[in-house]
Amino acid sequence: MTGATASAAEASTAASAEASAASNARTDPVAAVNPLALWFAAVLYSLPLLTSVDIVSGGTSLGVWLVLFTALGITPATIVKRTWPLLLAAPLSGLSMLLYAEPGGTVHVTWWLVTVSDNSIELALAITVRVLAIGVPTLVALVGIDPTRLADALAQIARLPARFVLGALAAVRLAGVLAADHRSLAQARRARGLSDTRSLTGWLALAFALLVTAMRRGTMLATAMEARAFGSGERTWARASRLTRRDAVVVALALGIALAAVGLALATGTYRLVGSGGGA
Repeated sequence: MTGATASAAEASTAASAEASAASNARTDPVAAVNPLALWFAAVLYSLPLLTSVDIVSGGTSLGVWLVLFTALGITPATIVKRTWPLLLAAPLSGLSMLLYAEPGGTVHVTWWLVTVSDNSIELALAITVRVLAIGVPTLVALVGIDPTRLADALAQIARLPARFVLGALAAVRLAGVLAADHRSLAQARRARGLSDTRSLTGWLALAFALLVTAMRRGTMLATAMEARAFGSGERTWARASRLTRRDAVVVALALGIALAAVGLALATGTYRLVGSGGGA
């Protein structure tokens, strides 16, 4: 009876996590694009921009993407929500370049290892804009991708081993359950007065209990997947994953924006190859 109750509780927790994930599913037009196409587009878009440290290519591509996202109905609040860690990190990358880049032009401030010059100011602005230009569109497109659709694409289109893909998908799906386990264990230990989770000893005890719980659930999941013949050979798929004309348009658009931005930088003479003249 105890085992049945535990199984029912675990099933209820998993169902709650699935329901929460479904309620947070993306509804913007980008979500209709095949996840594998989004990843491929992100790679092709990033490569040309990574060759140069200049504000023209980065600023142009970032501006174009912001206009496109607005036209697609993706609000500024949504963009900030998906990219806020990057928005905090980008100025820090520019700050390091501002203080420690190779001096060039007029030197404005010098103190010990710190030298602020025209060259370092230009590089700091270019680095900040480049980080935003690459990171913002990528995060807006990729954050919140449905793991099941991504797994379908990886197994059916990229032809990755189904056993590996499904195992990774199961791990991702159980991440929410692990967070629920953490809260439940912490509340149970506090109710029993076992330890204070704010202390190092209490934290280690809680971490060990969470590890044991995760291993038990992983073992049960592996047994269940083996019982259902996962990885035993060719399998069918509940949902077919295909690349469409829309996916090709997205990939071509991403590459086109990057090449056009770099081309504009070359035309205006601002293109600055990475590694030349103190570039990053």
